[in-house]
Amino acid sequence: MYHEAIFTVFGKGIYLYGVCMAIGIIACFIFLMLVMSYKNFNDEATDKMLVLGVCATGFGIFMALLVQSFYNWLANPDKGFKLSGMTFYGGLLGGVSSFLIVWNLYIYVIAPRAKSKLLKNNMNASISDLLPFVPIGIAIAHCLGRLGCVFAGCCHGEVTNAWYGIYMYASSFGEYAKVVPTQLFECVFLGVLAIIMAVLYFRFKFNCNFAIYCLGYGTFRFLNEFLRGDNRGSFIPGLSPSQFWAIIMMLLGVAFIFAYKYLFKRLMKHPELQPKVKAKKQKESN
Repeated sequence: MYHEAIFTVFGKGIYLYGVCMAIGIIACFIFLMLVMSYKNFNDEATDKMLVLGVCATGFGIFMALLVQSFYNWLANPDKGFKLSGMTFYGGLLGGVSSFLIVWNLYIYVIAPRAKSKLLKNNMNASISDLLPFVPIGIAIAHCLGRLGCVFAGCCHGEVTNAWYGIYMYASSFGEYAKVVPTQLFECVFLGVLAIIMAVLYFRFKFNCNFAIYCLGYGTFRFLNEFLRGDNRGSFIPGLSPSQFWAIIMMLLGVAFIFAYKYLFKRLMKHPELQPKVKAKKQKESN
C-alpha cells in the first residue's frame, strides 16, 4: 500500500494515514452536529459539547501517541522510550476520560457557582442524551482511521499465503510482504457496527449503543489480535496489550447496561420531546 508521503507542506510530509484520520474525525463531528440538531439540542448544549469534544479529541490523540510509545518501549526496551506511533485504545481512554472529568467538573462545580452567563448551565440536554449516538461517531472515525492503517502498513497481520492475504508494506518488517489484512478486517467491522448502532438508535430508539460498541468492538478486537503480526509486548502472559484492554472494554459494556438502567436513564433530559428550539425562539421574538 501507499505508505510514503503523498505531498509536502512547508517541508513536512503529508501521509494518507493522517489524511484518513483527519477525515474520520471531521466526519465524526459533522455526524454529531447533525444528530444534535435533529434531536433538538439547543445552541448552548451543542456548542459546549462540541468544544469539549474537540478538546477531548486533542488530548486523546496525545494519549494515543503516549500509550503506543509505551507499547514500543515494552516490546523493545533497549531502544529507549521515545514518542512514535499511535494506538486507538490510548486515544479512546484519553478522550473519554478527559471529556467525563471536565464535563462533571463543569456541571457540578463550575456552573452552580458561576456568575458569568457564559459559564452558567442552560443546556436542554445532558451527557446521558449524548451517549446513545456518540459511539456511532466514534465508530465512523475509527473505521476511516483503520483505512489509514492499511495505507501506512501498520497494525498488520501475520505473513500468509492465504487467498485473503494482501501484499502491502509491513511496517514492523520494514518491507513489503503478503500479510493478513487485519486493519481492513477491522475497518469493515467498524463500518458495519456503525450502521447497526445507527439503525438501533434512529429506528428503534435504543439508548445503550455505548454497551453495544464496547461489547462488539471489544470481542472483535480480542479475536482479531490472534491474527496480528506486529509484536507489542504483553501485560499478562498470553495476552497482547490490546487483548487486555479489549477485556476491560467488554466488562465496561456490561457495567454500562446497569449504569444506564439505574443512573443515566434518569439523567436524560430528552430534548427531542421538548418544544422545538427554533419555534421557541420565533415565539419569544414575536
